[in-house]
Amino acid sequence: MNLRWLRRLFIAIPFFWMLLFFLVPFAFVLKISLSDAARARPPFTPQLGLEDGWSGLIDRLRQFDLESYVWISGDSLYVTSILNSLKIASVSTLLCLVFGYFVAYGMVRAPRRWRTPMLLALILPFWTSFLIRIYAWIGILKNEGFLNNLLLGLGVIDEPLIIMNTTTAVYIGIVYSYSTLMIFPLYASLERMDGTLLEAAEDLGCSRLSAFWQITFPLSLPGILAGCFLVFIPAMGEFVIPDILGGTQTVMIGKTMWIEFFSNRDWPVASALAILLLLILIGPILLFQRHHERHLGKI
Repeated sequence: MNLRWLRRLFIAIPFFWMLLFFLVPFAFVLKISLSDAARARPPFTPQLGLEDGWSGLIDRLRQFDLESYVWISGDSLYVTSILNSLKIASVSTLLCLVFGYFVAYGMVRAPRRWRTPMLLALILPFWTSFLIRIYAWIGILKNEGFLNNLLLGLGVIDEPLIIMNTTTAVYIGIVYSYSTLMIFPLYASLERMDGTLLEAAEDLGCSRLSAFWQITFPLSLPGILAGCFLVFIPAMGEFVIPDILGGTQTVMIGKTMWIEFFSNRDWPVASALAILLLLILIGPILLFQRHHERHLGKI
């Protein structure tokens, strides 16, 4: 009996955590997104309370509407920021996958004594503030920065490349910041793979490239999917990188939400954007969960 209640307690803890730190804040944001902007503190109406009794509370609930969502759907700025975020997050995820796969595969093929130092080298940048690391790229990518001076000194280019305040700089910042999140799950999948499978495939006449596509790549799919979600989800709502490296030309949903919250003080529209972002991200999360359940079922 005690063991059963202890098991229920352990199961209830993560559900309580999700209720307290996800569902409750989500309910507040959803409520604000259905409100109207106002010059007040907080800057939205109606304010719910039981001061006027249940009838007053019901009257205030009737004031909720979908005006913010209609406003977003009719304004090209918000539609553009959402589509641009999807594009940048997708391309960045693909670039992280290509780069991360090469790195993870090289780490797995390296001698075992070198693997731990390589993993530590990947973790080392996280000991420095994320903001400082992104600011450091300004000194590298600006017109008089390290990269342009290096290319000019080598004679590769005749005039400085314009990289700062462009989408290219945003891609560089995202790939640099989130590629580690791609490498770790890929490394975990590749490191568990039985090397004798490749030897058997080559003995049966497969080329190295054919053995890679038929054995290595399918076995690394769980790591690929996990890495893609770990990169795509935070990249979709990224604010710091496009604000510092992308300038005013790069419009993403995270930056648009910050402007609505703190510059325009239009909390209902900003909250509606946050709800839409969450709905966009729920799809990939559900797909990943479904694939994970299928994978466990096959095991």
